Amino acid sequence: MAAPSVIHVPDSSLFVSEPPPQWFGNDPNPRNAPGWTNGNWLKSRFHTNFAEHTGGRNNIGVLRVCNDDLVQPSRGFGTHPHRDAEIATYIVQGRLTHADSMGTKETLGPGSIQFMTAGTGVQHSEFNESATEPLRFIQMWYTPRQRGLPPNYGSYSAPAGPSVDSWRHLVGDVAGKDSSPDVRINTDANIYASRITAGASLRMDLRGGRQAYILSLEHDVSMSASAKELHLEQHDAALVTGPSALEFAAPAGGKGGHVLVIEMSA
Repeated sequence: MAAPSVIHVPDSSLFVSEPPPQWFGNDPNPRNAPGWTNGNWLKSRFHTNFAEHTGGRNNIGVLRVCNDDLVQPSRGFGTHPHRDAEIATYIVQGRLTHADSMGTKETLGPGSIQFMTAGTGVQHSEFNESATEPLRFIQMWYTPRQRGLPPNYGSYSAPAGPSVDSWRHLVGDVAGKDSSPDVRINTDANIYASRITAGASLRMDLRGGRQAYILSLEHDVSMSASAKELHLEQHDAALVTGPSALEFAAPAGGKGGHVLVIEMSA
């Protein structure tokens, strides 16, 4: 069993990708388009090796890919294939429209989660249909418990937005005995999220033999784990190996924080 540890992953250490707009079938980037917050259609921060990035971690436990994607208005990822991966997507800002070869099409807003078992093969698209608002989401690919599973899709819609000052258990393991997750994937991983209001705090206990990859999604929070104190700015992350009590606090007088926790075997 690994000893408890805490690693800070600052935003400055993440690989930032801005691929050309013709990738995934996008029109050229416009000039001075209303609602655009970035000059390119996509700005993606990679927490693991992905696409052209090969200088970081290949995986974090069963987490193979963790991308923080900012998609500009009226842009997105055209239809493309996946296979033998459990894919979970958490919406931070805006609205994500998903369509796939299983016949699913839906649009989800902030605080919502979707999952897709790619299994034997599936095609899907992800798009920001808003003409004026950017879309930001965290997409995570996990190694499945077994290959060749039948494709599947599911989601949890959060019409009121993310949970506030309490953990929302968004994703759990299909083999787990806990009945609380909103959706389940075919691997040993859990996803929790919460907005933490200014001046409030929130705790999570991480058992021995488990690890947590923690993303500070919006604004900033302070975090303590295994007697180590961290200040996580927006886009920062932390990797913690248990056993450890995780304590999060949003500075009084600030804008609050928004935290995503991916918990899995160490």
